[in-house]
Amino acid sequence: MTRAGHRPPHFPFLDGPTPLAFVHRGGASHGAENSLSAITAAIELGYRYLETDVHTTADDVAVVFHDRTLDRVTDRTGRIDRLPWAQVKKARIAGSEPIPRLDELLASFPDLRINLDIKSPGAVAGVTGAIRRADAVHRVCVASFIDARIQAARRVLGPRLCTSLGRRGVAALRLASFSPRASTVLRVRAACAQVPMSVAGRPVVDRRMLDTAHALGLQVHVWTLNTASEITSALDLGVDGIMTDAPTVLREVLQDRGQWQSS
Repeated sequence: MTRAGHRPPHFPFLDGPTPLAFVHRGGASHGAENSLSAITAAIELGYRYLETDVHTTADDVAVVFHDRTLDRVTDRTGRIDRLPWAQVKKARIAGSEPIPRLDELLASFPDLRINLDIKSPGAVAGVTGAIRRADAVHRVCVASFIDARIQAARRVLGPRLCTSLGRRGVAALRLASFSPRASTVLRVRAACAQVPMSVAGRPVVDRRMLDTAHALGLQVHVWTLNTASEITSALDLGVDGIMTDAPTVLREVLQDRGQWQSS
């Protein structure tokens, strides 16, 4: 917990020089989204940070997958949380690639820092269990729109776990950016805010919001920026990280600015 003027605990996940460059959904533009081949391609480009999504099967196996159902991107159908792993593992992303287990991802890429968006309330136990078994608390950041999921993960894995703000936390941060008095009493347990640049045409991230976040010791990571112009605008504003579906574009912009930090 921190208040304005007091720094939060140190989180090794955020040790990389800023701006942090994240591939979104495992680098979907370089392969099937959230597939091991796409992730491998992103690493070969030099990425050290990955944003991905996690659900758990009916028998509590944590899997790397965005949607609640298999329907959109695999050759099978059904809700993941209603199917056992024995069935889910038969699904093929884009008809060819298996769905990775979270423990497989953590074991296969020990130097990769992974931002995990917990997509359902029932997934917390399976996700935290996989992180604990892999001894990976130092190299993951847990995110969710739902504050309660983040809080539940923190209760299991402890204060060393890097987490982002949930929806309520982001709203409180945004409000605090308009009121110096509010920012002095805002209590924050997270390490970062991960937000869009705007919602429905209204800015979420501006100079005032960034200044408030930084005063509270929070990094600000924005998603999902895919063009050179929007990436450049966000960097000029002073964001601490960018998530992209266009890893080549983000890398080129950062290289041109002398800010690319390869693995």
